Amino acid sequence: MLALTPDEWSALRLSLQVASVATLASLIPGLLVALLLARGSFRGRSLIDGLVHLPLILPPVVTGYLLLLAFGRRGLFGAALAEVGIVFAFRWTGAALACAVMGFPLMVRAMRLSIEAVDPKLEQAAATLGARPLAVFLIVTLPLALPGILAGSVLAFAKAMGEFGATITFVSNIPGETQTLPSAIYALTQAPGGESGAMRLTLISIVVSLAALLASEALALRAKRRLGA
Repeated sequence: MLALTPDEWSALRLSLQVASVATLASLIPGLLVALLLARGSFRGRSLIDGLVHLPLILPPVVTGYLLLLAFGRRGLFGAALAEVGIVFAFRWTGAALACAVMGFPLMVRAMRLSIEAVDPKLEQAAATLGARPLAVFLIVTLPLALPGILAGSVLAFAKAMGEFGATITFVSNIPGETQTLPSAIYALTQAPGGESGAMRLTLISIVVSLAALLASEALALRAKRRLGA
């Protein structure tokens, strides 16, 4: 009952690979967007904020379809990318892209709240002493906001591990290539005698997601205590 089959191990490994790549690829863009929204004051800020959070309110299938239109082999950007050997549609890299898009709002929100919690007077004091903006960010803002940044990354990872709708729409459900844990669970529930396999993968998904949420909560609590000290 508890022993995973080779196909189930493949789905688990692929999920970890996709979630890791999606999280790492989103880290720098997410931090820049969070910093822009937390400290920036410009026209169109609300629009950018809305676009960032759009994947949270759109049906995941719609997000996957939009990705297919943009990055499919004949898509708006996909055709040009395919000519240089970069293909997303029906590849594991496309699954990573879909997971990154779906987890991006959670990452940005956690990072933004963490940056906003940093006292601007500390940044102003560092600037008064002659530190350049980049140095202020690296020396003052980043260390104080680091627990929240890590918490956002963990949340994005957990979201990527559980992403299904956008992924299956964009890259389908190909065993060994794009079949992640949620896709494998779906396939097992549709196959005769697949109940035990679906239960095994469900338990694994619960454990991984719960561990990620507990880690995120611990990091957020650490950040709150650190800023309150």
